[in-house]
Amino acid sequence: MKENAVDRRIVRTKKALRDALTALMKEITFDEITVSDLTRRADINRGTFYLHYRDKYDLLEQSEEEIIEGIRSIRSQKQQLTKEDLPTFDYMNEPMPFVTELFAYVKENADFMRVILGPKGNPAFHVKLKTVMRDNMSQGILTHLDEAQLIVPIGYISAYAISAQLGVIQHWLDSGMKESPEELSLINSKLVFGNPATIYKKS
Repeated sequence: MKENAVDRRIVRTKKALRDALTALMKEITFDEITVSDLTRRADINRGTFYLHYRDKYDLLEQSEEEIIEGIRSIRSQKQQLTKEDLPTFDYMNEPMPFVTELFAYVKENADFMRVILGPKGNPAFHVKLKTVMRDNMSQGILTHLDEAQLIVPIGYISAYAISAQLGVIQHWLDSGMKESPEELSLINSKLVFGNPATIYKKS
């Protein structure tokens, strides 16, 4: 029980510091933030900060890595479509399970994601995010496609889909997340798998 209490305290402390970092990055640039700013905003002492992080850069890196690991774990939850699902899956009317889970996770971490992907964020995080999304896609739906039967090389399909998802995520965050993760997943599918004609409502 004592060990569990310590673990919960560590989780709370780290969350408080990540929340403090998020709040401060909305106000000033990361370069302007000091450890004193972080500890004051999180209401902890400097000694506690240094128990968990070397400096503010370590806090940022670990916070980003927690997000990346969360996205990576979605893949392990087996939310991908199988080869048998592909021929019958209605991409224009059914949200893709993995993408829905991805958007739900983004929503859970919206404040940090909005800041880190925004103009005051870390451009390197975009690269990390694209990499994990590419890995998830290459281990999932792309493994079921027969490249010989495709009219576009599979690498371009992956790049297009990932860029579309990232663009949709950023717009969703910036516009107040009015749509649910399921609704956004369906919007994403229509953009990726549709064509200019299919995005118009039929009269």
